[in-house]
Amino acid sequence: MLKKILFRPGVNRENTRYASESLGAVAGATESVGGWYESNNIRFRQGTPEKIGGWVRISSAIFQGVCRSLWNWVTLSGRNLLGVGTNLKFYIENGGIYYDVTPVRATVTLGANPFSTLINSATVTVTDSTGGWVNGDFVTFSGATAVAGLTIVGEYQLSNVGVSTTQYTIQASGLASSTTTGGGSAVVATYQINVGPAYSIPLVGWGAGAWGSKQWGTNQVSNNPIRLWSQNNFGEDLIFGPRGGGIYYWTAIAGLTIPGKLVSGLGGAVTFTSASPTVVTALTTFVNGTPMTFSATGSLPTGITAGVTYYVSGASGLTFNLANSSGTLINTSSTGTGVYIDNLVDVPLMQNQLLISDASRFVFAFGCNDYGSVVQSPMLIRWSNQESVTDWTPSATNQAGSLLLSHGSQIITSMQARQEILVWTDSTLYSLQYSGPPAVWSSQLVGDNISIVGQNATALASGVVYWMGVDKFYSYSGTVKTLRCDLRQYVYSDINLEQKAQFFASTNEGFNEVWFFYCSANSTAVDKYVVYNYSEDIWYYGLMGRTAWLDSGLRDYPIAATYYYNIVNHEDGVDDNMTATTQPITALIASSEFDIDDGHNFGFVRRILPDLTFRGSSDSITPQVIMTLIPLANSGSGYSNPASEGGTNNAVVQRITSVPVEQFTGQVFIRVRGRQMVFRVDSSQIGCAFQIGAPRIELQSDGRRGN
Repeated sequence: MLKKILFRPGVNRENTRYASESLGAVAGATESVGGWYESNNIRFRQGTPEKIGGWVRISSAIFQGVCRSLWNWVTLSGRNLLGVGTNLKFYIENGGIYYDVTPVRATVTLGANPFSTLINSATVTVTDSTGGWVNGDFVTFSGATAVAGLTIVGEYQLSNVGVSTTQYTIQASGLASSTTTGGGSAVVATYQINVGPAYSIPLVGWGAGAWGSKQWGTNQVSNNPIRLWSQNNFGEDLIFGPRGGGIYYWTAIAGLTIPGKLVSGLGGAVTFTSASPTVVTALTTFVNGTPMTFSATGSLPTGITAGVTYYVSGASGLTFNLANSSGTLINTSSTGTGVYIDNLVDVPLMQNQLLISDASRFVFAFGCNDYGSVVQSPMLIRWSNQESVTDWTPSATNQAGSLLLSHGSQIITSMQARQEILVWTDSTLYSLQYSGPPAVWSSQLVGDNISIVGQNATALASGVVYWMGVDKFYSYSGTVKTLRCDLRQYVYSDINLEQKAQFFASTNEGFNEVWFFYCSANSTAVDKYVVYNYSEDIWYYGLMGRTAWLDSGLRDYPIAATYYYNIVNHEDGVDDNMTATTQPITALIASSEFDIDDGHNFGFVRRILPDLTFRGSSDSITPQVIMTLIPLANSGSGYSNPASEGGTNNAVVQRITSVPVEQFTGQVFIRVRGRQMVFRVDSSQIGCAFQIGAPRIELQSDGRRGN
């Protein structure tokens, strides 16, 4: 008797492997024998499993650090740019090249004899009394200096920070020829903004708690959190910032190699090219009404006074006029140069996340310091005036403002959704909606007693928001709901919540999927994923190391950051091309235990008639998979118990021809006996793609006797 084996779509591990066999059937099918129980690198297409698409690196270039943030946009000149935030640096990617635009924290001149060496060692000790640096920071020395046969110039990474308050070490490219205590001439040291570790480092001992919490009786958090960036484009420019740090602005017109600048310190050189009225030329475009103040640096023309606030008028590209507070254009009696400065106050000094609203382009800072304070308030929201990056001071003539949330202890993340901004605290979900002056933005509590694992754990797909909590999954489409999950027990029984700040979610819209990436229980790196297919309401899972993901309509493929410090295109080909060497993608799908004649009798299977397609496989290979039937004497016995009788329990199924109609192995002979069985398909071949249909097995009753 030929028996068709059809399995319900999706993977279900909420019950035992045997119990999953009886949890429903494929709609309209009379011969369904259960569901799927294991998967890796598999997705479902209209109910049947297939291997996922491959990935290809976008270039051979790499970046430094572990990437946690990606943002894609296109400039007015048509450049397709990608913001890449790692735990060490911030980059702009264009054409497969990563341009370092990490903001500068400080530039100092080191006095004479700042370097010390040990003979035959590459370690150089640097003396700098200004401090403010941490392990992993980068410093660039300009003005080459020689000491002990070494030339100290260019970029270095700091180490041994904390051993001394005035010293740190760097690694030179060679070995010192002698021991020197203080050597070299004075140099200029430029420090980039501080960095974080690649993964959260928990503290140990009494009082140490979960991520972000404080040790009892102290003000010390119980781990060293990872560096997380948030970023949004403001027109063709970019606003970005690290969690707990300042707000930075990168100007596209300045070029791909110019570092971002602190918003509260924006400024630059201008040229006064005409006298009456004044015409100013700058490297940055301005909108009419922008306040502008000039410092005494440079040669200001007669008629322009340092420290006085003027306003941009008649802006046209990079040139504009200046007007006074009443709108009258300023006339001067000479030309000259100058430096404009940002004299606006109340720009947040620190924030935990940034966002730019779709409505009127307000810049939001979540978990920031209040006006006139240098203390970070984790539940405070502030926003700038509309269409402004620098105007954060509320007044009767603008719409800048703030809002303090009440439920929760800290804001975790936010998202621009349809006609609202969603804000998650560690226990609630709020909705922000634009209401206009005087309140400007109002909040509404839409979910309480919920959780979220981290800043990047949310995704928006087809108008529904999905996110990962600390013990279950959620959705929001006007109301908060617990998301039905067939893999909840599987996920949360093998998870490292100490590393939950690393977890992230994103979409793969081409396949109606939301992907959640997380660390398994014994891992400090992201190594697992679980997928929710919202079109078919099913789940599946697998193993994959990624650190960030972006499903952008501005690029041909979804993109992801890897632990090889590069970006890859997903759904591109069928293989792993993360490096220069092509590797196969290992894929498997295995069923729950299904009964042979309701498990009343032993059954004997002598052959399988496969049903599958190798569509999408490389034409240069003979694609193949391994089909396996694993017998069990009963639901509590081990696999292959009893063993196959004088034959095998698996066979290779391969494509014979694809023209004119794809043909493959018509039947394979095996000898398998048992009361229950597991059906499994494996693939680990370069160039192979497959989709499983409805295989059949030839089954005959083999009595009720035991082993």
